[in-house]
Amino acid sequence: MDIQDEVVAEYIVIKALERGVTIIGLTRGEMTRIHHTEKLDKGELMVAQFTRHTSAIKIRGKAEVFTKYGKVELEGQEAKG
Repeated sequence: MDIQDEVVAEYIVIKALERGVTIIGLTRGEMTRIHHTEKLDKGELMVAQFTRHTSAIKIRGKAEVFTKYGKVELEGQEAKG
């Protein structure tokens, strides 16, 4: 299997707008599972790509997500208490 067999979709760029933004990669298949997590600090970028193993990406925190369809801004969650 070569690298072209692994890539099945577009990529996205995630820019952290605060410290501690969490990126979670979720698997394909009958049962969705977490297979990878990353933490980003403010100003850091991550380029993520969907593959034959990754069907979804969950993002927690204040961030901007850039796709071929445009930009999405995530507001994050306010601390309670």
